[in-house]
Amino acid sequence: MREQLLAAEKVKAIDWRDGMLHLLDQRLLPAEETWLSYDSAEGVAQAIRQMVVRGAPAIGISAAYGVVLGARARIAAGGDWRAALEADFKVLSESRPTAVNLFWALNRMRERLERVRDGETPLQALEAEAVSIHESDREANLTMAQLGMELIRKHQGSPQALLTHCNTGALATGGFGTALGVIRAAHLDGLVERVYADETRPWLQGARLTAWELANEGVPVSLNADAAAAHLMKTAGITWVIVGADRITANGDVANKIGTYQLAVNAMHHGVRFMVVAPSSTIDMSLESGDDIPIEERDGSELLDLGGRRVAAEVHAVNPVFDVTPADLIDAIVTEKGVVERPDAAKMAQLMCRKRLH
Repeated sequence: MREQLLAAEKVKAIDWRDGMLHLLDQRLLPAEETWLSYDSAEGVAQAIRQMVVRGAPAIGISAAYGVVLGARARIAAGGDWRAALEADFKVLSESRPTAVNLFWALNRMRERLERVRDGETPLQALEAEAVSIHESDREANLTMAQLGMELIRKHQGSPQALLTHCNTGALATGGFGTALGVIRAAHLDGLVERVYADETRPWLQGARLTAWELANEGVPVSLNADAAAAHLMKTAGITWVIVGADRITANGDVANKIGTYQLAVNAMHHGVRFMVVAPSSTIDMSLESGDDIPIEERDGSELLDLGGRRVAAEVHAVNPVFDVTPADLIDAIVTEKGVVERPDAAKMAQLMCRKRLH
């Protein structure tokens, strides 16, 4: 299966080459495939804020490379470059508040900087760490794809209908994808009859990105309005809802793209299984429950305008971009360390003590 998954890789969102970070501008997909190049930490932070790059793992990877770019500029400027680099850590950490992978990656970069030994080149050490973060995410994607596919096969071995939300594919990660990676693996194993992709308002990540990725790989996909999900669970024979995560707390609560919570409630009502797929870097054991997760609220213009043109009445818009799904609505959390079924605090603690699977 691993070889099949590697052969199926066709899309990437992040490229580190020639000392610069290159990002596929996801705001323009699928109409345009445009790559943007960045040579500063501030530029990378702006790319994260403006949704050039999105998806929790991809945000973390991009931020790690942002630290490398910041360090290069600070070292070249001379003086106390380590103190000056703190400004770059700060601007990157403030780019998005909810996705914990961002802070995890920045912490890894800071810890690597503190371990630089005499005679070691700090910039080379930081670059190697960022590349390691990128490559380890790709490996984690492959492991999660295999584990999630096996879980689907265990519960029902025949081709089935799946539903997903937002975009959790190669565009959101450093490799094959999280939830969409599982769906791809299931397709390669003959387990997918059709994938239903929520359009995912207001940025339409499902319509623009998920549907594009799946269609390019020949996976049968149908696009639906977010509000149609419950009807499809009732009428289309959906067996699994499979989503990603931006933060998972110590008790198994999950923050993900707005609309995930109502999917879980509807799935429970209709007897549809609910799977969350995310690397262990998404798990924040410092937070007891989902009540502690900071929920980003973006500008109301994302709801009021479409393509830069006003389409709504002159009203106030509420635009939270994440919600929290309680652990008791989740059938399984799939990570590169293993699978937790019916998650709770004890099972999550046990998971985080495991070594990474290969």
